[in-house]
Amino acid sequence: MDQKVKDIIDRAIYGAPEIKPEERNLFLTTIVERIYIALTKKQVIHKGMYSEVVAMIKQEKNAHLYVNGNLSYSNYSNYIQEANKAGIRFTIVTPQKQTPFGLVLAHESQAIDRTDIFVKDDLYELDMDDTLQL
Repeated sequence: MDQKVKDIIDRAIYGAPEIKPEERNLFLTTIVERIYIALTKKQVIHKGMYSEVVAMIKQEKNAHLYVNGNLSYSNYSNYIQEANKAGIRFTIVTPQKQTPFGLVLAHESQAIDRTDIFVKDDLYELDMDDTLQL
């Protein structure tokens, strides 16, 4: 059978192959190359907003906000309101697998040149320690 025909049949039966599925499960459906900043669940739940995230929302106009739908709306509503003010789209994602992340701000379609995407504080360390124990 011609390889093209086989590929078309496979896509019809199984759907389009997904690039980096484990990474997408971890980072709320996006990949690490696109991420401006990411917060863990404990960081999102923490009272108040992280100024680093607010600044990035205001600065990056091609961003998309992904929020962990397993969290309570009251925990992330301030971030959604800030994204709405800046004209940033958002998606509430219900993760299929366990993830330590509660919020990810990423470029919608392109890789970006950013090396440090985490706010490394005590809450970050707590969530990462909990993840390692799973």
